[in-house]
Amino acid sequence: MTESFGARLRAAMDRFGPLCVGIDPHAALLDQWGLAQDADGLRSFGLAVVDAAAGRAAVVKPQVAFFERFGSRGYAALEDIMAAARDAGLIVLADAKRGDIGSTMAGYAAAWLEAGSPLEADAVTISPYLGPESLRETLTTAVRADKGVFVLAATSNPEAAALQTARTVDVAGGDEQTVAARVTRDVTWVNRSAAFEGSLGPVGVVIGATVDRAEVGIGDEILAGTPILAPGFGAQGATEADLPARFGPVAANVLASESRSILSMGAAGIAETISIRNQRYQEVLRG
Repeated sequence: MTESFGARLRAAMDRFGPLCVGIDPHAALLDQWGLAQDADGLRSFGLAVVDAAAGRAAVVKPQVAFFERFGSRGYAALEDIMAAARDAGLIVLADAKRGDIGSTMAGYAAAWLEAGSPLEADAVTISPYLGPESLRETLTTAVRADKGVFVLAATSNPEAAALQTARTVDVAGGDEQTVAARVTRDVTWVNRSAAFEGSLGPVGVVIGATVDRAEVGIGDEILAGTPILAPGFGAQGATEADLPARFGPVAANVLASESRSILSMGAAGIAETISIRNQRYQEVLRG
């Protein structure tokens, strides 16, 4: 029987630390690294990050948008990078933010989560804003395939605040429930299955490292057993001290996502930076 996604993630985080290394080949970074603005440049960039992260980090997170801009050749580069990362023992979280309904969403789930797909990842980010219920089949696919999903809940971009802190009118959720809390409630129930008891579940949520969880109404109880992807560390302003400060009792379940703060060190410096950052996160978690 295949080990569940949550069990694999827990083991990797316990071994290497909570750092999630972004693979974000911004045009400016390709220039800084002396790489071409084409699919070959993307491939060289991504494979260098994989080499640096292997044996030093639990998770890498390729940002799909930067590969899409080069069309089919960009996707071919992404396929090579993700395959190399998985072969190196890294957990691959595809940052695709897919969201749709019915057979279209099922197609996205098959593309990113089914074994043998050219784009097969260990987990993928998805959007709930066509209604959390629209994700049910994707959640089922993830469970059956021993894969993971990370659902956007309370993101760190300021443009999201008005929507994600808006109050719902769902009677079951209570008068004071925010949209972000409603989303979290409606997807994390999967993690409370007896099958995932004692480990992390397959359904994660995205909560920005600069987000005030009290303001968005996402407490510790609803996050029990839930992996949390927390963008906003590093270049976006959050520090390692914010990991326990923001997430408290659930801090051990958080993937601290960093991209530019690591990638800007260049190909020669990222391996050491990954090791240093992970060490600092582990120190603050130990208290």
